[in-house]
Amino acid sequence: MGTRLLATTAAFTLLFTGAAAAGEQRIDRQIVQEGLDEIVRTAGQGVQLRVADGRDRFTARSGTAELDDPRPVPLNGRFRAGSITKSFTSAVVLQLAGEGRVDLDAPVARHLPGLVDGRITVRQLLQHTSGLFNYTNALDFDPQGFEPIRYRHWEPEELVALSTSRPLQSEPGTRWEYNNTGYVVLGLLIEKITGQGHAEAVAQRVLKPLRLDDTTFPGSDLDIHGPHARSYGVVDGGPTDTTRWNTTVFWAAGDIVSTTRDLDTFYAALLGGDLLEPEQQRELTRTTAVSPGYGLGVFVDRASCGATIIGHTGSVPGFSSYAYASPDLKTRAEFSGTAGLGTGDPTQAYFQVLDEIFC
Repeated sequence: MGTRLLATTAAFTLLFTGAAAAGEQRIDRQIVQEGLDEIVRTAGQGVQLRVADGRDRFTARSGTAELDDPRPVPLNGRFRAGSITKSFTSAVVLQLAGEGRVDLDAPVARHLPGLVDGRITVRQLLQHTSGLFNYTNALDFDPQGFEPIRYRHWEPEELVALSTSRPLQSEPGTRWEYNNTGYVVLGLLIEKITGQGHAEAVAQRVLKPLRLDDTTFPGSDLDIHGPHARSYGVVDGGPTDTTRWNTTVFWAAGDIVSTTRDLDTFYAALLGGDLLEPEQQRELTRTTAVSPGYGLGVFVDRASCGATIIGHTGSVPGFSSYAYASPDLKTRAEFSGTAGLGTGDPTQAYFQVLDEIFC
């Protein structure tokens, strides 16, 4: 669950909004702020966080939006949310299942013949139990290694081919292993069934109904439009701005740009039953012996104190994020961090923030 944020120490600014009445605050905001500051000190250019805990709601931040610039991270800035995309892709597949257009336990080859092993089911793709080779393991995403391909456009079929050129890692349905290939295949499934592009289908079915106006799928558009923090890495021995790159390398598995506010709205709707039919809603968070910590597009995880948290993490070049909620949705948190030039380990601080919110 932990993600690695790289960066430089920077000044911090804190802003709380919508403070609850006296005596209603369960979360110690100072502990949260100290954790964010430590993430920046050890590993991040800047971070932002949105928290809802009953009537207590606040935002916090640390670090700066750019290197050598005192401006703070925008509190509702846009960021690359990486694998949080998987929850959006899953929501559309589950909607199609609710409409009777997809059978979760049928081979995906019924709709996409010859693309992957004919035994692999839609459920196994959603659940990360397909056994497919994870194509991102064949690519280098460290700043130095990513530089030669950061502007390359990829077709989804090229990404799947990187996977299918290798043997299965396990028999379908026998082992859980996090896998971006499965969600690229699911993006192609959505396109085949709906006749729309993946981004268009998600926009029509999720973004527009929920009014997620700051959420986009940039594809080959290299830029993040609107207010945002920048990310950095070391290339050829010197600092390089790594904010701009072509997200087709992740496509339906991880190309989304969003904000903490939009992600809060999305997960509250998804986990609250506003997007899916009851049968598919139950499937969303159902885990199995083979997949004990993952449902269909969401982690069903635990904080260190044992509290259940449901949502997703995201990690792509330059950006790390998470969006988690308690099962009753009373407590929710969305986080984004941008990378920089440091080499410290922020793991302990990352969990300090998460545990203070949910424990």
